[in-house]
Amino acid sequence: MDNSEKQINELISGMTLEEKVAMLHGRGFFRTRGVERLGIPELVMSDGPMGVRNQFPDDCWIPIGNSDDYVSYLVSNSALAATWNTDRAYDSGRILGEEARGRGKDVILAPGINIKRDPLCGRSFEYMSEDPYLISTMAVPFIEGVQENDVAACVKHFAANNQETDRLMVDTVVDERTLQEIYFPAFRAAVEEAGVYSLMNAYNKLNGFHCSENKTLLDEILRDKWKYDGTVISDWGSVHTTEEAAQTSIDIEMSVTTDFDEYYFAAPLIKAVRDGKVPEACIDAKVRNILRMMLRLKMIGNDALSRKQGVYDTEEHRRVILAAARESIVLLKNEGNMLPLTMDKLKMTKVSLAESHNEIAAPRKKKIAVIGKNAECRHAAGGGSAEIKALYEISPLLGLKSALGGNVEITYAQGYYIPGDKDVNEVNWQEASLERRIMGEEAPTAVQSEEQRKLREEINANRLKLKNEACDLARQSDIVIYVGGLNHDYDVEGRDRADMRLPYGQDELISELLDINQDTIIVMVAGSAVEMPWLNRAKALVWCYYSGMEAGTALSDILLGRVNPSAKLPETFPAVYDDTVTAKNGEFGKEKSIEYKEGIFVGYRYYEKEGIKPAFPFGYGLSYTSFNIEEMKLDMVSDSISSDLSDICVKINVLVKNTGAMAGAEVVQCYVSDCECSVERPLKELKAYKKIFLQPGETGRLEIELPYSAFAFYDINSKEFVVEPGKFVIYTGNSSDNCRLSEEIRLI
Repeated sequence: MDNSEKQINELISGMTLEEKVAMLHGRGFFRTRGVERLGIPELVMSDGPMGVRNQFPDDCWIPIGNSDDYVSYLVSNSALAATWNTDRAYDSGRILGEEARGRGKDVILAPGINIKRDPLCGRSFEYMSEDPYLISTMAVPFIEGVQENDVAACVKHFAANNQETDRLMVDTVVDERTLQEIYFPAFRAAVEEAGVYSLMNAYNKLNGFHCSENKTLLDEILRDKWKYDGTVISDWGSVHTTEEAAQTSIDIEMSVTTDFDEYYFAAPLIKAVRDGKVPEACIDAKVRNILRMMLRLKMIGNDALSRKQGVYDTEEHRRVILAAARESIVLLKNEGNMLPLTMDKLKMTKVSLAESHNEIAAPRKKKIAVIGKNAECRHAAGGGSAEIKALYEISPLLGLKSALGGNVEITYAQGYYIPGDKDVNEVNWQEASLERRIMGEEAPTAVQSEEQRKLREEINANRLKLKNEACDLARQSDIVIYVGGLNHDYDVEGRDRADMRLPYGQDELISELLDINQDTIIVMVAGSAVEMPWLNRAKALVWCYYSGMEAGTALSDILLGRVNPSAKLPETFPAVYDDTVTAKNGEFGKEKSIEYKEGIFVGYRYYEKEGIKPAFPFGYGLSYTSFNIEEMKLDMVSDSISSDLSDICVKINVLVKNTGAMAGAEVVQCYVSDCECSVERPLKELKAYKKIFLQPGETGRLEIELPYSAFAFYDINSKEFVVEPGKFVIYTGNSSDNCRLSEEIRLI
């Protein structure tokens, strides 16, 4: 037993049962109780996928409202994954950890790494990708960046938490292989590679048992198989029992109600121990996990005086956030090289005598119409527990105006109408989050129907007025930039989207703008895919996930060509929702129980299996320059003679050349296909990638390694990942559907 474990045992031996239990449940919304007489501090937590959340009192969900909790607004996890850059992931985690520590937090509830199974999931914007390998490789450096600041990352939500509908009670039924290959890998990487200090269980049930008391999930897999010795924290309100949960490997119960002493892990747990229904050894194990995390965070022990102090709202943080935002913006279409809007395209023109009747008339400015509410909308304060109090947020409109100055005339029109909330009351959304509310079940009364009719008329009138104003502005302008998409009425915790269509009548508005100006530049801001019925007519399309406090600056840099886009989609964008596997099998958004009938065929795995062409494939993204990926060579390396192939490593060597006129970056993606497997496998799966920055005309050489695990699948009989000898094909390209280089190998 090492010295730290001896310290932990000594502390536990000196504690009363009441003191131990006090450490296992909230005594405020974001804190637990310490043991002051033994020098054990309270544990302070905060939400924070996109920044450290604003400050709340211990017993009220109305923010305190002081000025000291303004913080840096980071890019969303979806935006971060779109960079395909592990350095950006590390930097973002480092900033989040520094700001959490600067705000006096011990645990930051991030990152969210659930699979993007369906585009309608309300929390998709908080998550990274549909692919477990991409998530794993981005989550590990993110966690490492957080935790180097003596703050615990809390990876969430474990596991198979992929819809918000009935999220507290729905039973997700998932087969063992699918869990192991799709839904567990990123969590396993967080534990085994990143050494994450804490983990949050999901709300839902998994195969019949709530994740908060699921012994298969928390004991057999997390603790025994993965050897996790960190702290497991409940999602707020996810614990449903005392005895069952206490005898499972969950350590801390948090919730959203103020009856702290009546939580399942509070007075009821003390009684259960006194009555002999829960062994006190279970309590000791939980306290031990918490104290171990406190030692690692330098909250207690010999290193406590050297704990990092943290910092927030620094200039360096803003620079790093801007860099991540720039790399997160995906160029989806650019016919005729409409973008970038170079200064040659925007320069003033001399006014002719016929126009001015004055030889000294001022030159004519280019007129840019910026249309769409998302050009002016700021998103930091919405979305549920991802909300933060941003120090500032640069909107797209502000970014463009700031970048172009006074020699270009930029005029804004809202374009579409967003109805106000007619049902606002004094109850905070989080305070009511444990209520199982189903909207729209009751038939409306006659009075309600009349109110609804008047409301619809008002909405339609406002929508028509704003659309006409936008169209008039477009007719008077040289360049039209439309900025639309979703907002946190739709990308939001606690509610899934009803469909994949753009809200607020945007499709009609976009179509009319394209009628007026066929070169309208379209910018979408959203957390997951939307249907785009006007896509074939659009020549320039830019996609922005929620990209933080410098979003508008980053977007203007991309549109104006000051930065070359290098982002790639971390998920497939289906053309229509009916093309998704969940639409076809009917297993999304249901209450009580959903079965993951598609198994391992999630995202691009499904579209390729069924031959369905998406609007944009996984891994796709354009650049203002062009690249050639060529001369792929494979080399199979083994450190020793082995019959089980476990030491096999395939090294891939490729050349990448920038064949265009602008410096830029390309993401080389490697996919593996198992051609002779005894079980059904996807046509190919992402197993490696690297991003390379090249000057015009420059050629770079990349070496990419595929370890043994890249060829493995989960065998339900041996309950291990195995590699079967046989033929494999390795594909290399710059998106899942553009892998022009391929080589066969045989593992014997």
